[in-house]
Amino acid sequence: MRSVPAGHQGSVLMAAIYAVQEKGSRGRLYPEVESPVRSPWQRDRDRVLHSAGFRTLQYKTQVFINHEGDFFRTRLTHSLEVAQIARSIARSLDLNEDLTEALALAHDLGHTPFGHAGEDALALAMQDWGGFDHNTQSLRLVTSLETRYHAFDGLNLTWETLEGLAKHNGPVKRPTLYLAEYDARHHLDLSSYASAEAQVAAMSDDIAYHGHDLDDGLRAGLLTFEDIEDLPLVGDALRASREMERRTGREAMDQAQRVRHETIRVVINALATDLTEQTRRNLEALNPQSADDIRHADHAVVAFSPEMREKNKAIRKFLYARMYRHWRVNRMARKAKIALAEIFTILSEEPGLLPDPLKDRAKAADDTERRRLVANYIAGMTDRFAMEEHRRLTDISVLG
Repeated sequence: MRSVPAGHQGSVLMAAIYAVQEKGSRGRLYPEVESPVRSPWQRDRDRVLHSAGFRTLQYKTQVFINHEGDFFRTRLTHSLEVAQIARSIARSLDLNEDLTEALALAHDLGHTPFGHAGEDALALAMQDWGGFDHNTQSLRLVTSLETRYHAFDGLNLTWETLEGLAKHNGPVKRPTLYLAEYDARHHLDLSSYASAEAQVAAMSDDIAYHGHDLDDGLRAGLLTFEDIEDLPLVGDALRASREMERRTGREAMDQAQRVRHETIRVVINALATDLTEQTRRNLEALNPQSADDIRHADHAVVAFSPEMREKNKAIRKFLYARMYRHWRVNRMARKAKIALAEIFTILSEEPGLLPDPLKDRAKAADDTERRRLVANYIAGMTDRFAMEEHRRLTDISVLG
């Protein structure tokens, strides 16, 4: 059952007692008058969508670097797919769909160019200066780096959205330096779980990338149908798709494409359905009377069934062995790491090469702050811009 709060025309919040409700929201770090026509989390979603960080995701690597093909997923299309899955699950569970969508769209804002290879390069470069990881960078971006408003830095998102970003992987036992500093001024209850909405967004991330990475791997030729025939869940989906193909009797040149799409559709649906059904069972067992009851549970409430959890682990293990560590992917990852490491070294040692106004800020900063400025600059690059910047800094035939 759903209700429409007074004054929020078009804003539908779920009525489940364990969902995050506007009445119990902890608000924003910088108080604002809320909108009469949008929920706080619709505003969060819209601020994410209009941010510079979100736009750059269209040219940031998921697995394949942007120029390798027009149809492979990017961080942007991945985020949109996560949001679609997360919204569907949240609606089925009577959760706050607006908050779930905002978290799904924001969860990868801190990713570097070149995917995890780029993150590894920056983590190594910053290991003695506060470290680097994309989850912390997402929080840094929405609380500091985005500069769109006169009254504050960042996007001034609600506490509930920031909590979900900070605890994307569950309770935080050893917060990074920036997360600890932010938590000191805006307490995010790092030792507890996040809301059910945040847990749905995090699990939808897994569902999305397992589905679309299999799809992209098959499309790229890194994987074949024969490779996945014995993979739990995926093999059954493939056989069902082939049987459907046989029954149609259609002689079409695109049958392999249809089989691939149908296989991935069945896999994603099976994962999402199992997650929803097991979470319902978990909610019945816990019987939460508020969103805080879910936060303070001794386990994640949003979860796969034990059987599906094992199947999901098998898919993850397969993708790591056969796709993410494929020699073609490894070659591109190595080149990406070298390029970002060289950009970082050059700009850290010679801050005068940074563009205005970063140049003046870097020159006036101490060593740690300067390197953080450079890391933030690199993390905000698209794949394409990073390749161009590397050429500008290292190739004498390219104008600076």
